[in-house]
Amino acid sequence: MPPTLASLWPESRRGRRIPTILASLALLLSMPIAASATYPGSLDGRLATGINVDGNTDIYTFLPNGQALQRLTTDPLFDACPAWSADGKRIAWCHGVQRGGVIDVWTMKHDGTDKHQVTDLGGRSLFPDFAPDGSRIVFSSQVAGATNFDLYVIGVDGSGLVRLTTDPGFDGNPAWSPDGSRIVFTSDRTGNGQVYVMDADGSDVTQLTFDDAGKDQVPDWSPDGSKIAFAAGDPGDVLVMNANGSNQHTLVGGPTDDFGSAWSPDGEQIAFARFDDRTVYVVNADGTGEHAVRPFGLQAVPGWQPRGNRLP
Repeated sequence: MPPTLASLWPESRRGRRIPTILASLALLLSMPIAASATYPGSLDGRLATGINVDGNTDIYTFLPNGQALQRLTTDPLFDACPAWSADGKRIAWCHGVQRGGVIDVWTMKHDGTDKHQVTDLGGRSLFPDFAPDGSRIVFSSQVAGATNFDLYVIGVDGSGLVRLTTDPGFDGNPAWSPDGSRIVFTSDRTGNGQVYVMDADGSDVTQLTFDDAGKDQVPDWSPDGSKIAFAAGDPGDVLVMNANGSNQHTLVGGPTDDFGSAWSPDGEQIAFARFDDRTVYVVNADGTGEHAVRPFGLQAVPGWQPRGNRLP
């Protein structure tokens, strides 16, 4: 664990670009870890994020208005990158040694009980996201002995591990589409971080972004699967595009350094993290109404819990 609060957040985020494997490792060791995809629901539930308090990063949840804070993990090891299941009942997250040690994917109930280890790969497994049916989890991992991060899928019981990508570049930040057919992710396989989508079995990889601005934590599908939000540039902006890569436009820009994205389950808002004050913000899907949610500790990218009857 880092000895101070500040060690989780470097003075500049320039080093978090991922043009090389070394830069990818620096990102994972020094930056806040992201949450993953949002699934549709008739009501917006709680936000979950990793929060560093007094040098210890744990998983917390709170209401979208910032109230009713709940701490779900209390282990002295690193706990971050929470992602909700589509039914809103479970959370997948990363647990382990933040700097240089083993990190694995775990799951727990929404109230922090019933914790189970999912991966045991002897490396660093990050950015988990549940499949819509809750049976599998996609994640990025540099397994023991590997030289780069690839994407894998595993059953929630730890069985049936499948490697989805084999490119020598960095592949990370995966998120399952709401219908389960596609996975969005970021990769530096062309020399600069870009956004890609592929079929859920790893086939039919398609690049969606092609500009010079590096893409970062963390792309997220809109609840109806028609759009993808993502982070780009340094200082970072939050952008939205159609799921086929068309109509790319900036939602949150300007001099602030913003990254990550999590759609509200009703599709009306997007949550993101602001590096400037290490706080979760929420903005309307049309770019209006931007506001801070909870100025508490050093916060990472949030995930948003679906509640009520899910949309088709």
